Amino acid sequence: MVRTCALTRAEMPVEALVRFVLSPDGKIVPDVEARAEGRGVWITLSHAAVAEAVRKKAFSRSLKAQVSVADDLADLTRLRLEQRLLSALGMARKAGQFVTGATKVKGVLQSGEAVALLTASDAAEDGRNKMLGTLRALNHAKREAGLTGPDVPHFESLSSAQMGLALGLENVIHAALTRGAAAQSAVDKANRLARYIAPALEEHTDRIAASGVLLPAEQDERR
Repeated sequence: MVRTCALTRAEMPVEALVRFVLSPDGKIVPDVEARAEGRGVWITLSHAAVAEAVRKKAFSRSLKAQVSVADDLADLTRLRLEQRLLSALGMARKAGQFVTGATKVKGVLQSGEAVALLTASDAAEDGRNKMLGTLRALNHAKREAGLTGPDVPHFESLSSAQMGLALGLENVIHAALTRGAAAQSAVDKANRLARYIAPALEEHTDRIAASGVLLPAEQDERR
């Protein structure tokens, strides 16, 4: 499906947008699942775009009415996307498709069972680099073998405290999602969060770097 961004007026697939609705008390709130009833306002999936939409009163213009819009709507939207991802990670863990601990994570990467690598945003640099080295080697080997399909993505959008609190675990630094429907759902949500927090670039690919930044292929050295 295609919708129009209320800020830029560009038509885009819904996967590249985030939806907002008017709450019963007259406030604009993020509808990150795009399931709430009522007329929605779609904005490009970007923290900067949502902040700009607030500044330019794009919500009132789109709805043709005066509405209450919080100054920190962009931050609230990020929080909702984070909560959605954490919930999905919890479901993946219950399904046995979420692995933590450097040794176990490295093992599933090397076995080819991993569909995504997650690193805490506050991870130590040396441990982070070692794990990324394993991921780079895996993705390179796949390309050398002529295997089709996307590289295993790497996400670094959540802190160890966020993941630990939500999952009931301690010291979650390295984690991996393994094959399965619950894990794929978490990957989709991680991808949306990464896109939301990524700085705007003129040219980009669908690759997600460790920081959640969308990088041109020739600059994406971490992969």
